[in-house]
Amino acid sequence: MQFITHLPGSSALVLDSPHSGTAYPPDFLPACEMQTLRQAEDTHVEKLYDFAPGLGVHWIEAHFPRSYLDVNRNTTEIDVTLFDAPWPGPVETDSKILSKVRLGKGLIWRTTDDGVPIYGRKLAVAEVQARIERCWTPYHAAVAQAIDAACQQHGYSIHINCHSMPAIASSQSTDFPGEKHADFVVGDRDGSTANKALSRLVCQHLGELGYTVSYNHPYKGVELVRRHSDPAQHRHSIQLEINRKLYMDEATLEITPGFEALKAHLRSLVSLLLKTDPRLL
Repeated sequence: MQFITHLPGSSALVLDSPHSGTAYPPDFLPACEMQTLRQAEDTHVEKLYDFAPGLGVHWIEAHFPRSYLDVNRNTTEIDVTLFDAPWPGPVETDSKILSKVRLGKGLIWRTTDDGVPIYGRKLAVAEVQARIERCWTPYHAAVAQAIDAACQQHGYSIHINCHSMPAIASSQSTDFPGEKHADFVVGDRDGSTANKALSRLVCQHLGELGYTVSYNHPYKGVELVRRHSDPAQHRHSIQLEINRKLYMDEATLEITPGFEALKAHLRSLVSLLLKTDPRLL
């Protein structure tokens, strides 16, 4: 199967969708029901941005599901209780990062957002190493390549890490279970992954379109924006979360009538970013 799509662009803008994959590899072998597992997907996010490559935007997309391997986690964010043998690689020790692992949301998910166990078996170390080789390594390489190309051509890059979120936080999805989410969450890890003026511009534009916007709460951005950003070197990364209620039925995963209006607004945001040089903000 094809694990990722990488469409090189000509602009300074890079978009990636790490969690919208719906192609479940045959070696996954989950024990929970597929409908339960699919609630983890950022379903249809890739469709919301399918206009972007035609505008010269660099595009990277994962086809495998995040519950199989989450490329927005570091390879050290390992839940060692999943394996049938000791994990041979480094394991994260930072307690803040490990909070997600304890929730079952590390590199390899142990449970769904509602706490349902995903596996009825122990995983072999070799199969997880194979997932990293097939999925994590090429995905991050593609994002890095796109950002490098944008910077070499334009002197800067703007990277938008594209996600969706449930309308209400599940019991084990964040540190704020039951919280009603805004329409958008803009995250730059408290200004460490992007020029704050750029993040404010994104928030302002979405707010002027009539959306409620939260900044760095409850999602600040995780591994993809952390790893691939360097604002001091004009490499800016923002994690953008969209409330699923705006475009889909969360129970059936069907697209709703709000999809096209939202897509048009995202196109206006992309058009704005294509004209924005963060060095001038």
